[in-house]
Amino acid sequence: MTRWRWLCALAGILVFAFGLVPAGQGADALRQQARAALAQTSGQIGIAGLEQPVEVIRDRWGVPHIYAGTVHDLFLAQGFVAAQDRLWQLDLWRRIEEGKLSELLGASGLKRDTFARLLRYRGDWAEEWRSYGPNAREIAVAFVAGINAQIDSVLAHPDKLPLEFQLTGSRPEHWTPDVVVGRLAGYVMTRNARTEVQRARMVRAVGPAKAAELMPTNPPVALTVPSGLDLDDITDNVLDIASGTSESVDFAALRKAAVSPDDVESIGSNDWVISGTRTATGKPLLANDPHRALMLPSLRYTVHLNGPGWNVIGAGEPALPGIAAGHNDRVAFGFTIVGTDQQDLYVEQLDPASVDRYLYKGKWETMRVERERVKVKGEPDRDIELRFTRHGPVLHVDAARHRAYALRWVGSEPGSAGYLRSLMLDTAGNLQDVRAAVAGWKVPSENIVYADVDGNIAWIAAGLAPIRRNWTGLLPVPGQNGEYEWDGFLKADDLPQLTNPASGFIATANHNILPPGYRHQLGYEFGAPWRFARIVERLFAPGGTLLQPNGNLADIRAAVPTPTVADCEATQLDEDSIPARAIITALSIAAFGRASAGGQQPADQAAAQRILQPFARHLAAGSPRTEAVLRAGSAAAALYETWLPLLTRDFAQAFVSAEDRKAGARMSLERMLDLLAQTRLWLPPAGITCWVDGTPRPAGGRREAAGGRGEADGALRAKVIAALTSSSLGEAYREMVKRFGADASKWTWGDLHHASFEHALAFTADRQAVMNLAPVPRGGDGTTPNATGAGARQTAGASYREVIDLADWDRSTTINVPGESGQPESEFYGNLLPLWAQGNYHQMAFSRAAVERAAARTLRLVPK
Repeated sequence: MTRWRWLCALAGILVFAFGLVPAGQGADALRQQARAALAQTSGQIGIAGLEQPVEVIRDRWGVPHIYAGTVHDLFLAQGFVAAQDRLWQLDLWRRIEEGKLSELLGASGLKRDTFARLLRYRGDWAEEWRSYGPNAREIAVAFVAGINAQIDSVLAHPDKLPLEFQLTGSRPEHWTPDVVVGRLAGYVMTRNARTEVQRARMVRAVGPAKAAELMPTNPPVALTVPSGLDLDDITDNVLDIASGTSESVDFAALRKAAVSPDDVESIGSNDWVISGTRTATGKPLLANDPHRALMLPSLRYTVHLNGPGWNVIGAGEPALPGIAAGHNDRVAFGFTIVGTDQQDLYVEQLDPASVDRYLYKGKWETMRVERERVKVKGEPDRDIELRFTRHGPVLHVDAARHRAYALRWVGSEPGSAGYLRSLMLDTAGNLQDVRAAVAGWKVPSENIVYADVDGNIAWIAAGLAPIRRNWTGLLPVPGQNGEYEWDGFLKADDLPQLTNPASGFIATANHNILPPGYRHQLGYEFGAPWRFARIVERLFAPGGTLLQPNGNLADIRAAVPTPTVADCEATQLDEDSIPARAIITALSIAAFGRASAGGQQPADQAAAQRILQPFARHLAAGSPRTEAVLRAGSAAAALYETWLPLLTRDFAQAFVSAEDRKAGARMSLERMLDLLAQTRLWLPPAGITCWVDGTPRPAGGRREAAGGRGEADGALRAKVIAALTSSSLGEAYREMVKRFGADASKWTWGDLHHASFEHALAFTADRQAVMNLAPVPRGGDGTTPNATGAGARQTAGASYREVIDLADWDRSTTINVPGESGQPESEFYGNLLPLWAQGNYHQMAFSRAAVERAAARTLRLVPK
């Protein structure tokens, strides 16, 4: 699921573009300036347009609880309060969505502005607003009026402009409701256009069969080059205009007014729901930790909305009304990304005599061309041309090849602004209401889990799913012959879903959620199942195993544990890695066999293995399950993570030809574990092949690991062992000694792996002292439920977590890192970081009594 990391990174570009870095401005002066600009959060404020007084209680954690007498006032207050806390963040978001960055950046913003304007919604506006539910436009109008009220207030008192505006010399501008339904953020939540290009380049280099091995799909499917597609037409620059739209940012490049290229969006979200038949209270538990970019300020905004027909608490994004994950007084809901393929790249054949004409079914059609003027800082205004074919916006024109590349994506459909349909979830009272809300959910595709006070639990894979009758969507398709067109979208009833399973449990973790025998096509790029399998273990087999003697998963109804809120919190924070277990277990078997044969190990490799061996320990005598916990304080975890990329390199050298590696092929962790399982060096836990309710399902055509075809079992096993016991482990050990010394007891994974919350404008030591927060050591990696990624810096993860207890709403817990406010010197700027760093939560106060007990600031908004 991804917008704010890129958004905040652009703040750094603005500093460079303006050149407004005050000389000699010390930390104390900055603090004073920031404190003077803090929004008023207590007392009384008059706001034009309010119908009745509104009460805003900020609790001790900074969460605003808004009590309003009308729906209009409720959302006007939400916009106003969000702008009080996040105005700099909101203003950048508006400029990005409107395609107006060039006004601040100069010509370097033109490409991004052009892309934003290409993706702008151009359909029926009445249908657009209807698609988000009743009164959606009225809600958006009130919401932006609240934002604009805060903008008017700070413009009238320049010393109250948030610090970032004062440092850059920029000023916020008014919002319109159209900003709320912008489409640019949806591109990164729906994309597979980039992997279509990558896969096409791979097919051209090595052929479809080999490409299917080197870029495997899930579920496995044969690659077929679409009829009429010339792979030579797919060049590396086809998607240049979309570069920089990801959350991954090279901070070192900000001083050069550049953002890193688009990359693959990290996935790591988890959600689950447990029936009251399995809990001690007799009511369900729902847990959700959607993983997105970690940044300052947070991309999430937690709020409680209480008004006529509304009483909902949870987190959304500051630029959107309502909330996306949380609960009201009847139901609770959460989400993870499904991964439905919602994009296709079409290669259009151009008329050699005109770049504005393209071929379709034997006839030349004329593109629609829109001409717009872009204001460019420091230069004359620039005129741009936006082209569209019947398939969508044209992202690239290759005049030499007479080709244009158009994007067909669900964002062109009415009602496809990300998450805005959750307005209907917010007021749902039962499962029927939720089904009606989810039936119109379009972007992004989400695994929505549900629980209600009546004891029901459910899951629905929501989102627009294009119907492709004769192709998979894995490669670009030719546009000229009309053979590759969407045939509408799957009906809501055709999407995977489940209600009140016998197991009393449903979970998703971006993995393959397709039911056994599912006959429709959603996509082929699901995540690995490791986090899901570990969640099942952690909740229902702590310290034991769910495996039966025949290797199948036991019925989890027979499991003894009755999970609690604390158990769900511990599961969200779990750092036991199934891939780490697999690799260390396989290493132990391989090393034992080598030692039994009289083989000798180099001293550094032997020392490394002694550190790793107790790492993956058996949990119970005779149990096939072990644990390998990547704790922040673990020396073994530090060594393992240093070794893993080197081991992957050695496996690639052993199993991927030099020619294929030159073509871009890599050895993925999933393919490496397939080899370990194929050669019996590791027994995968049964949970890996389970469906969302924990019941077993067939593996479904395990793909054969590259290099294994045609090799005898013994020869393949020997080859795997050779790669596993290569010199890479000794190399990793020497690297650790070089960096941290020979005393391994002083090594920790947290010294290598940390989360930093750095403000994009903190380019001087004084600014860093005022605007940055201290880095915190992190455990886990990209394979653990607490998904923290790999490498030195955790850039994405669970910025927001919630565990909801339907037996008592006030026992629910949450965390939103680093804090609710984006204003330096606010008490709520980084107050939640210490809790988050220590794996703690705070109460999600919901009842009026609980809110009053936790109250820290009370603000009264009155009509003016």
